[in-house]
Amino acid sequence: MKVLLIAPHTDDVELGCGGTMARLLDEKNELFYAALSDCKKSIPLGLPDDTLQKELYLSAKTLGLPSSHVRLYDYEVREFGDYRQQILDDFLRLKKEIAPDLVFVPADGDIHQDHGVVTNEALRAFKFTSILGYELPWNNVIFKSNCFYKLEEKHLAKKMECLKQYHSQQHRPYFNHEVIYGLAKLRGTQSQALWAESFEIIRWIQ
Repeated sequence: MKVLLIAPHTDDVELGCGGTMARLLDEKNELFYAALSDCKKSIPLGLPDDTLQKELYLSAKTLGLPSSHVRLYDYEVREFGDYRQQILDDFLRLKKEIAPDLVFVPADGDIHQDHGVVTNEALRAFKFTSILGYELPWNNVIFKSNCFYKLEEKHLAKKMECLKQYHSQQHRPYFNHEVIYGLAKLRGTQSQALWAESFEIIRWIQ
């Protein structure tokens, strides 16, 4: 199976489905990662502009993704709404190039303005492809947890290892080990597993 994981900003995918990515790779699926912005305006003061770009590639390498499977675009953070057509065109090119069987995007109820644009344009571009929305609880007022990927401890450990590559973001509370493992424990309890990540079914085609 070919899986395309779309991150509005670097680190969104690892936060929302890093454990599932590790499991999918264990199961010999082919993963592709597309990040639309390296968030230069959000980099802590004093760090180089390419900090998050470098951290993204380190995270992908840690996971086991070849650099050829990573796409990084240069849209301005919090301004995606001005570039909806260009983003849709990029997604259509990815669809033609990769022909994914499954696409991951932010959940439909994610309130971040960039995330909403990504999800809506992905639904247009991949309207005949299965799409799952990943969970970012700090952005989700409503989240329909109607799909679960059960995880092993090694998958969560790999997720944490990837997140640790984002040295510039470690001050953010949602990078905390207890937050990551606590949510995975909750979702595991809901799905009769030790650990899990939950997703919203946006479109499912089998």
